[in-house]
Amino acid sequence: MVIRWGIFALQLTELSVSCLVHVLYSLYIFSTALAGDLSQVLSEWSLKHKMIKNDDSNFVETTTTTTTVDDLPPIVLIHGIFGFGKGRLGGLSYFAGAEKKDDRVLVPDLGSLTSIYDRARELFYYLKGGQVDFGKEHSNACGHSQFGRLYKQGHYPEWDEDHPIHFVGHSAGAQVVRVLQQMLADKAFKGYESTSENWVLSITSLSGAFNGTTRTYFDGMKPEDGRTMKPISLLQVCRIGVILYDWLDISWLKSYYNFGFDHFNMSSRKMGVRGLINCLLGNTGPFATGDWILPDLTIQGSMELNRQLHTFRNTYYFSYATKRTRKIYGLTVPSSILGIHPLFFIRVLQMSQWRHPPDVPPPYKGYRDEDWQDNDGALNTISMTHPRIPIEHPSKFVANDNECYPLQPGIWYYKIFEGDHILFIVNRERAGVQFDLVYDSIFERCRKHVCESCVTDLVHRVVNEMYTAEG
Repeated sequence: MVIRWGIFALQLTELSVSCLVHVLYSLYIFSTALAGDLSQVLSEWSLKHKMIKNDDSNFVETTTTTTTVDDLPPIVLIHGIFGFGKGRLGGLSYFAGAEKKDDRVLVPDLGSLTSIYDRARELFYYLKGGQVDFGKEHSNACGHSQFGRLYKQGHYPEWDEDHPIHFVGHSAGAQVVRVLQQMLADKAFKGYESTSENWVLSITSLSGAFNGTTRTYFDGMKPEDGRTMKPISLLQVCRIGVILYDWLDISWLKSYYNFGFDHFNMSSRKMGVRGLINCLLGNTGPFATGDWILPDLTIQGSMELNRQLHTFRNTYYFSYATKRTRKIYGLTVPSSILGIHPLFFIRVLQMSQWRHPPDVPPPYKGYRDEDWQDNDGALNTISMTHPRIPIEHPSKFVANDNECYPLQPGIWYYKIFEGDHILFIVNRERAGVQFDLVYDSIFERCRKHVCESCVTDLVHRVVNEMYTAEG
């Protein structure tokens, strides 16, 4: 009995510390965004004040020349869990300003906690335009409205097989793009019967969540099924906070940051106090139906998704995996103390010592604990390299970039970097020179090598069609 109470006390302490760290980091991000906005407003006011003071005779008309980039395929950056796109959190950049490295970059704002499926649907309409249609069958099963946000003007309405797109996804964002590509191949969008997998030119993953993560179990998902939550856990605290945030529905706050559950109609105006109680009790809402992102990030949830997803022969795939662990006398331990963000240190340690519960069947045939111990504090390194379970997709480890040229489509080229899960986002100073090296190589590859390869493929295809016609 004493031992049980001791374990329970340790678990509560760990939960309290985790909650405190996450709340403090959230406040830091929020305050940083506010400070940046205030600074920008003051700068604009100061500049305007100086212009008013200037005499009209000092005014010099200048002309600017613009370079058209309409012929370039966009590079679309997709954020991960708890992430945000352009227009949220003021002027703060989820990708730490990497979008400024190219002339044609889009950074959509998708639901930060909505399911992979819902985010993929929203991404399609963000690009093509129109009102988000989640599908009647899915919406009825998950208890939310069939239609969501309206994009009056798509950000790339000409998107089709002749105008394909490069996608770069961080964390869960990488899996969102894979699901979207499969939807395009399956012609899953009503009114768009000509979609195909070839609408996607390349997919680049930054610490991508392809095969799930054991962190979900530490945060509160039950390893028995990968869908339900433990009664006392970090995710339960998160669940309550999100429900209250959406129920209060403070307009200026939600315009600043939104979890993406508007299609569940959880505001106080739409469901009242009784609806709030039902949500908190787990009877209704996304957490009751499982239509949110955490079930998709368990090993079981990722396997369920991967059974439906393909690696397509005409698309180029690249992956940058991260880890903050190393082996010492056969034991996996954190590779650094100062180099790991405080948000992840406890989880790096816990995940490096992960043991699947002995009373729960392993999630797949051939499962081994030691395969899942290297991690970056959020995802296991084995999960980030390429899709592996339940079927391993073609892949090639790249030690040197020159080894992968000429590029071949339909293969996951992957590298492993020393770093935690947010090494390449939010704060570019943490990554140092690596930040520029990685993003420069991504954009250069999208603009040069992949495009050149696609032109070559197109020429070969046309020539083959000509020979076929002559024959």
